[in-house]
Amino acid sequence: MGGSVEITYLVNLCVCLMVAGMVRAATIEVGPRHRITSIKSALELAADGDTIRVVGGTYREGNLAIHKRVAILGVDHPVIDGQKQYEPLSIFAPNVTIQGFTIEASGQSAVTDIAAVKIYDTHHVTIADNVFDDNFFGVYIQGSSQCTIRNNRLTAYGKTEQLTGNGIHAWKSDSLHIGGNTVTGHRDGIYLEFVTHTEVRDNHSLNNRRYGLHFMFSHDNGYYYNTFTNNGAGVAVMYTKHVRMEHNVFSENWGDAAYGLLLKDITDSHVAHNVFSRNTTGILMEGSNRIQMQRNQFQGNGWALKIQASCMDNRLTQNNFVQNTFDVATNGSLVLNTFEHNYWDKYEGYDLDKDKEGDVPYRPVSLYSMVVEKYPMAMLLFRSFMVVLLDRTERVLPSLTPENLKDDRPLMNPVDL
Repeated sequence: MGGSVEITYLVNLCVCLMVAGMVRAATIEVGPRHRITSIKSALELAADGDTIRVVGGTYREGNLAIHKRVAILGVDHPVIDGQKQYEPLSIFAPNVTIQGFTIEASGQSAVTDIAAVKIYDTHHVTIADNVFDDNFFGVYIQGSSQCTIRNNRLTAYGKTEQLTGNGIHAWKSDSLHIGGNTVTGHRDGIYLEFVTHTEVRDNHSLNNRRYGLHFMFSHDNGYYYNTFTNNGAGVAVMYTKHVRMEHNVFSENWGDAAYGLLLKDITDSHVAHNVFSRNTTGILMEGSNRIQMQRNQFQGNGWALKIQASCMDNRLTQNNFVQNTFDVATNGSLVLNTFEHNYWDKYEGYDLDKDKEGDVPYRPVSLYSMVVEKYPMAMLLFRSFMVVLLDRTERVLPSLTPENLKDDRPLMNPVDL
C-alpha cells in the first residue's frame, strides 16, 4: 500500500513539473507599439525555452549577447543594425534560433573577426531565413556542433579580399548543416577549417572575391547540389580526406589562376555527377591520391583537367569531355592514375565490333598542351597549322607525351549523368 502511494506521489510530482515547464515557456512580443520596445530588454526578461517575437522596424542596440535558450523570430523582417561598429548577435547558449531578420552593417575587425551572427562554443543553434547585408563576416561558427545555417541570403560589398570576411565561416566545429543559402560578394562564400561530419547542400555561392567554397583539414564531409559561379576561383579543397562532392555545378570561374575545383593533398574521396563548365581549368589536382572521379561533365573549359605528376592511384571513369580546349594536361611523364571508359569528343578512333567502346586507345594529352604548360606564350599559336602539325606528328610517333596516360577503352557516346 505504501508503495502505491509513493508511486502516485511521484506521478503527480512529474505532472506538476511538466505543467510548470509548460507555463514557464512564454512568448515575449517586441515592437514599437508593444510594452517592450527593445530586443535587449526582452532578453533580460526571457527564461530558457521562451520565444521572442520581434515586429518589423529597425533595432540599433549595439551587441546583443544571447546567454539563454531562446528562439528570436522576426515578423516582417525587422532590421538589426550593427551601425558599422558592433557584432549584432553573439550566441553563447545552446538551442538558440534566429529566424526572419535582416541583419546589416556589422563592425569590421581583422583581429576579432566580427560577424553579423557569431556562435561561440555551443551546440544546436539554428540561423534560418535571414538576410545578411553589408557585414564583415556573415555567420561565424566557432567550436560548435549540431548547428544549422539554412535558407539565408548573404551579401557583402568589399572591394578587396582584405576588406571583407567570409559569408559562412566555421572553425573547429562538427556536425553542421549548411543548406539553401545564397552567398555573394564575400572573401570566400563558405569557409570551413577543422570541420568534420558536415553537410553542405543546395547553396549558391557566386561573385565572391576569392573562393566560392574553401575548406582545409575538414574530414568526412559531404557537398551536394551546390552551385559555384563566377568566383575568383571556384572551390579549393586542401589537406583533407574522405570528402564526397556530388551533383555540384562549377561554372564561369575565369582568370590566370582560376579553376572550378582545386584538389590539393586530398585522399580517399569521391567526385561524382558534377558539371564543370566554362572555367579556365575545370579541376586542378596536386598531391591528391585515391580519388574516385566518375560521371562528371567537363564542357567548354580551357583545360578540363590538370593532373600533376604528384598525384597517384586516382581513377577517372565514365566522365564526359566535351568542347574543351585541352582535355588533360600534366607536368611529368610518369603517370600512376587510371583513365577508363570516358567519353572524349576529340577521339577519332573506330568501333568495329560495335560494343560502344573505341578499338584503339585515346591519349588526351596533346604535345601542344605540354608546350603551353611550359611556355604559356605558345597559346598565341592556338588554332594555327603549326599546332595541328605538332599534334598529328605526336599521334603517329609518340615520344614526348606520357605513354601510359591513356584511355584504353574510350566510349563512343557520352555518358548519361
